[in-house]
Amino acid sequence: MAKSLPSRIFAGVAFGLLLVTGAYAHHGWSWAEADQVELSGTIREISMAPPHPTLQVETRNDGSTWRVELGNPRLTERSGFVEGAAKAGDPIVVLGNRSLDRNEKRMKAVRITVAGKVYDIYPERIRTN
Repeated sequence: MAKSLPSRIFAGVAFGLLLVTGAYAHHGWSWAEADQVELSGTIREISMAPPHPTLQVETRNDGSTWRVELGNPRLTERSGFVEGAAKAGDPIVVLGNRSLDRNEKRMKAVRITVAGKVYDIYPERIRTN
């Protein structure tokens, strides 16, 4: 039995809204604190895969591992951080916005410094005091 035109339109609109809100939630900054913090440690793992390249960073002070999200692949590449720019074991300093959930060791990087080389992922968002 064929669906009626109004129910098809409704289903299409609902699906479209679901996609848009999911993309907004993923790409927005609403999950992160407004204040920027610095995190120092050692890179344990690098993933350059979409939707966002990520780093697993082990901190020096307590040995915990943080998930550090970079910009989308094109934005990250534009900063100069490309495949081979860093490797596991490299020292890193991350400037970024940590998760609002203090139990979650996750942050969105605006700048990373790997072995002394600076990569401005989101230069327009960098706030230095």
